[in-house]
Amino acid sequence: MKRGVLILLTVLALMMSTFGASSQAAMENCDFSGPKDGDIDGGDLAQFIAHYSATDSAADVNGDAAVDSGDVAHFAGFYGASYSITARRPNILLIIGDDIGFDVTTDMYPGLIDDLLDKYGEDGLDFSADKLAKIDGTPASTPILDSLAQKGMRFSNAWAQPYCSPTRASIITGLFAAKNNVTTYTTYLSENHNTFVQKLRDEAGYSTAAFGKWHLAGFPVDPANGMMPKQAGFELYKGILGAAPSSYWATSYVMQNDTTGDEATVTVTVQPRTLDGIGPTIYLPVVKVTDTIDWINEKQTQNPDKPWFAYLAMNMSHATTGNPNMVVPDEDTLDAESHAEMMGCKDSGSFGSNNVGSCNGEQLMRAMTNSMDTVIGKLLEAVDSIPSDTYIIYIGDNGTPMYSFGNLGHQIGNMYITREGHGKGTAYESGARVAMTIKGPGIAAGSQSSEFVHAVDLFSTILDLAGLTPPVNVPDYLGDSTLLDSVSLAPILYDSVSNVRDPNTGYILTECIDLLGGSAVRMGARNAEYKVVCVDGSGTNNCEFFDLETDPLEEIPLDAYETTNCEGWDTGDPQWHYCHLIGVINDHSLLSQ
Repeated sequence: MKRGVLILLTVLALMMSTFGASSQAAMENCDFSGPKDGDIDGGDLAQFIAHYSATDSAADVNGDAAVDSGDVAHFAGFYGASYSITARRPNILLIIGDDIGFDVTTDMYPGLIDDLLDKYGEDGLDFSADKLAKIDGTPASTPILDSLAQKGMRFSNAWAQPYCSPTRASIITGLFAAKNNVTTYTTYLSENHNTFVQKLRDEAGYSTAAFGKWHLAGFPVDPANGMMPKQAGFELYKGILGAAPSSYWATSYVMQNDTTGDEATVTVTVQPRTLDGIGPTIYLPVVKVTDTIDWINEKQTQNPDKPWFAYLAMNMSHATTGNPNMVVPDEDTLDAESHAEMMGCKDSGSFGSNNVGSCNGEQLMRAMTNSMDTVIGKLLEAVDSIPSDTYIIYIGDNGTPMYSFGNLGHQIGNMYITREGHGKGTAYESGARVAMTIKGPGIAAGSQSSEFVHAVDLFSTILDLAGLTPPVNVPDYLGDSTLLDSVSLAPILYDSVSNVRDPNTGYILTECIDLLGGSAVRMGARNAEYKVVCVDGSGTNNCEFFDLETDPLEEIPLDAYETTNCEGWDTGDPQWHYCHLIGVINDHSLLSQ
């Protein structure tokens, strides 16, 4: 309270001073109304004081990645001012790839492999030629995603959670796993949460729809307890509620719309669909993209001034629940490179089926990802034809699998030297690091950020893109108020700010309960440079410590330190970072529950 009073007095004093004019974007940072109303008034002052008193990043109104007296002066300079706001909010399209790690999509990041070879080659960590060859492997052909990344901003240090459901829960709630309690691929999301989709619909007038994989109502699906798409704020949902399809040529899926209850669904028979150069087919990626395009066109026809938010969650390149668990995609969804690779290995197999011939997991991963890339391209063509501003976000949901499911279980074919025991379901980079890019108005084409960011940050970022102020506190899975973990990336996208978290004291978490690994709790915490990876089983922490600047593929663990005495160290010492990150694990991860 005393801090808030002092801030108020300081702001009132500063309001007597004269400040120079600044950009509209800078003024909007000081508008805390939801939705932004174009005025900097008493309501915004109250919100600013609340954010500032909590040392919350929302009070960083001058965009210097610190909450300090400079923000007070910045806010005071605009108090009482007004600015113009656009009548129409932007459209937003979020696309989520399934089980597609950073290694599969490295062509989105030109020069990345060369940099790694230099780092680990003769002048670096000096690995043998056979190990270096594992870095310079073969990613999927992704010309559409590569082009999307070049047209917007690429994030080269983006994390997701190690499994599908935990990542989706973090995105939609803005909370890490300890607060939303979605810890495995079987856990359902509590109905107590508030989602950013609800805010888009209720506070900013968005039309909202979700297509594809939901995987937040448990697995098997539990609509009675888990949050369903309609409860999450989606006015329309078409897709598969569980983890994986039984077949990529499904004959039906479920739908929620204005005629169904919050938990009720109707079954829709899948009719053959076509896209430009593709079809007719009941192949799920084509069906999902066609549904998305049809809905967007419908909304544009009904009311072109009403903004929309579309959530497209692909199942590609996730395995199916059938046998074998990977597929040879429809032939007309593959480019020449991927088609040639399938022709070379499918033998007696056939396109458009789960008859994979002799193709291995790495080859099928590349083909399935290329197929996804192709159909996404058809969606982006449709969106580009709409005469309105649209933000497009792509992110993977976790790392690439390396399960012991026989030949098809090993799908990492590029970038990571150590593969066994890493990948999806672990907190190593190969399990958590994913491709992410954002394209839209005001975002410089070809830009890149190396800031350590997380899928959780999309909650606040999307609200910011829509002109809404992200909340400071939200309900956790019990319904109790908790601090939001999400941080908006808008300052990076627009203001050339390098950091939205403190490089030392800031942190992000990736964690899960690994049901395939003896129900061990797998956790990773990192700041700008350092990372700890811990496995907790039978009450014992087994932790490794890495410097991700010098060893981004986590091949050479640093010496672990004693944490009984962390005093006397500063941020220039690795031990400080080890102590800090172990503290994050102990205080904020699943171990804290």
